[in-house]
Amino acid sequence: MQNLFFYAGLMLLATLTNASERPNVLFIFADDMNSYAVRDLGVEVKTPYLDKLKDQSITFEHAHCAAPVCTPSRAAMFSGLFPHTTGVYLNGNGFWEKSELIKNCEPFPELFKRSGYTTFGRGKLTHDSSSKAHDKRMWSTPETGNGGFGPFPEEEFQLSGKFFSVKEWDGPDTDFPDVKSAAQAIGFLEKHKGDKPFMMMVGLWRPHTPFTAPKRFFDLYDPASLTLPPGYVEGDMDDVPPRGIHYSRVYGSRWDKHGVANEADWRRVLHGYLACTSFADDTTGRIIEALDAAGLGENTIVIFSSDNGFHMGEKHHFGKYTLWENSAQVPFLVRMPQNKNAGATCSATISLVDLYPTLKELCLLDEPKHKLDGDSFAAQLHDPSKGWNRPAITSYAEHEATLRDETWRYIHYADGTEELYNLKKDPFELTNLATNPETKAVREKLKAELPKTFAPSQGGRDG
Repeated sequence: MQNLFFYAGLMLLATLTNASERPNVLFIFADDMNSYAVRDLGVEVKTPYLDKLKDQSITFEHAHCAAPVCTPSRAAMFSGLFPHTTGVYLNGNGFWEKSELIKNCEPFPELFKRSGYTTFGRGKLTHDSSSKAHDKRMWSTPETGNGGFGPFPEEEFQLSGKFFSVKEWDGPDTDFPDVKSAAQAIGFLEKHKGDKPFMMMVGLWRPHTPFTAPKRFFDLYDPASLTLPPGYVEGDMDDVPPRGIHYSRVYGSRWDKHGVANEADWRRVLHGYLACTSFADDTTGRIIEALDAAGLGENTIVIFSSDNGFHMGEKHHFGKYTLWENSAQVPFLVRMPQNKNAGATCSATISLVDLYPTLKELCLLDEPKHKLDGDSFAAQLHDPSKGWNRPAITSYAEHEATLRDETWRYIHYADGTEELYNLKKDPFELTNLATNPETKAVREKLKAELPKTFAPSQGGRDG
């Protein structure tokens, strides 16, 4: 099967590029962006650049993160290793040093550089600081900075602390790290000489909290007429096991104070999130426009995604941290050189872990120094209708994981409790079918596909 994928990748590459020329890669990676912009989930968001990119790209409508929070999701993507392999499940664990597998792996930017690419990284990339040794091996350019979640608003604009706050920003755009990262990325593209292929990765800090963005992005929306997420139903949590409720209660005071009990605040939070999403869209568009203006688009694979999703009231929750669809699913667009299969949709349940082997295949990279967990989806880029033979796996603790195939989401908790949703009939996961005797065969089939072993947790914190 691996040989089949390899030759499919070679055939695809040969049809898209000069045989003597490997493609460039531009990867733009948002933070906490859910799928409002790429799927019809009942919430209107204004993202003209992503709309344009979607028309040029293959949309993977069932792409998922390996863990529903920044650090472990990025660890999995960079390494090509699942959390249940490395033990990196949570934030705040210093994964570059604590996990021996991560510490000794070869992250995909490092493989690109070793394989002859110029590598450029800016913005929020690994989240936890990577070691200086890794940085030197990963990036051709010395600085990967432009960091910081801010700017943070004054106390009067804070709903529950400085991170959970909303403000229309009237200072200069350069107050935002993403604007600085984009300017440096655009400068790189304008000066690129083409002597070597490049792999560029720009990590955006938005739409992560605080919900601050230049005022013009707030002005795109009328908060009074915003449609609140239709995924919210009052009694939705009645059939959820205690462990699921536990995850929904990470930063639960945010929902208690500013959710359904205070619709004005809920609209304010949603307004801020949508404005920040539109801000991230604008930053993305400016970078891609610079790529095309420099004449580089015809031989560049453009990828847009996010590290995890985000709830805006669905499942009675503001945030990520859960094993439900809104946390686990991520937007995932791939624009191939010469817009091969532009506008197509692929239903394969891919994971961010699968990105590493796919790029290795498409860009004809050397063999990595460690064994990868993911599978290449190069064949799906050649033919988006091609089948995919495994569910996406997302985990957030030892023995706690969710599986997603094209129809079902199955969640298994360490105490043995379960959730099961038919997402074709119940896209907002409102009816837990795990106790329905008629779903026994489905549950047993999906449970059998759970990881057989889970590496001991490297520690960290919820949230």
